[in-house]
Amino acid sequence: MIETITELDALRERVRGWKREGLRVGFVPTMGNLHAGHYSLVMLARQYADRVVSSVFVNPTQFGPNEDFTRYPRTPDADTAGLEGAGCDVLWLPTVESMYPFGVELASRVRVPGVSSVLEGECRPGHFDGVCTVVSRLFNQVLPDVAAFGKKDYQQLAVIRQLVADLQFPIGILGGGIVREADGLAMSSRNQYLDADQRPRAATIHRVLRDMRDACLAGAPRTVVEAQAGAQLRDAGFVVDYAALRLPDLAEPVDGMHGPRVALVAARLGTTRLIDNIEF
Repeated sequence: MIETITELDALRERVRGWKREGLRVGFVPTMGNLHAGHYSLVMLARQYADRVVSSVFVNPTQFGPNEDFTRYPRTPDADTAGLEGAGCDVLWLPTVESMYPFGVELASRVRVPGVSSVLEGECRPGHFDGVCTVVSRLFNQVLPDVAAFGKKDYQQLAVIRQLVADLQFPIGILGGGIVREADGLAMSSRNQYLDADQRPRAATIHRVLRDMRDACLAGAPRTVVEAQAGAQLRDAGFVVDYAALRLPDLAEPVDGMHGPRVALVAARLGTTRLIDNIEF
C-alpha cells in the first residue's frame, strides 16, 4: 500500500533507507486533482526506478494575481487511490509552511532565464520562477535519481531541463507523452471547468495543432500558419494567447529550414485556459 508522509524528516529517512539498499528513486511532482496523464508519469518513473515518490502540493508562487490558486481543485482521497493504483510507493504532502519556512514573500527564488521568457513567460509573468523555485525545493527534499514531467507542459519541461543542467542536479529528467481524451483533448485538471457547450469545442485545439503541423510540412510560411491557427481558434470561440511554431528549444524557426518542430497553443474558452502542443 502507498505510504503518505507529511513530515520532511520522515521523507528523508525513508529515501535514505532505500538508497542504503541500493535502490533508485523516481519522483513525480504534481499539484493534485490527478488524472490518467499523471498516473502515466508514475508508471514512466517506475521504468527507471525501484521506488517512486509523488508529491501533491498546490504551489502558491506559480499562480499570478488573477489566476486560480484558491479555485484549484483539491481531491486528496481520489489522488491517493489513483497513485496507489499506478504503483506509487510514497505520497509526499508538504505544507506551505514546510515548503516556504520563511513565508512566501521572503522565500529565495530560482529563475531560469531565456527559455522561460517567451510564450508562457510572456503571458504569465513570474509563473516559471514559481515553478523552478518549488521544483528545486522538491528535488532537495526527495533527492530522486529520476523525475518525470509531462510533455503537455512542453515549455515547462524545457525550463526544468535547463534548470537541472545549470544547477547540476544529479537527476535524470523524463518526458512523458501527452494523454488525450477520445476526441483529442489533452487531459488536464482544468478540463472539469468546461461546461457542456465548451467541452466539445475544446477539442478544436488538437485539430488546429494538427493543421499547423500539416501546413508547416507542406512548406507554408510560419507567420501564415500561426495566423490561420489563431483565426481558427477565434472562430471556435477561443481567446488566443498564442498559436506558435517553434524549434524544440522554443527559438523561432526560419522558413525553409528542415528538422524537428513543435506547434504550441494556449487559449481560453470562457474562463478556462487550455494549453497543448504537438511535436513533428
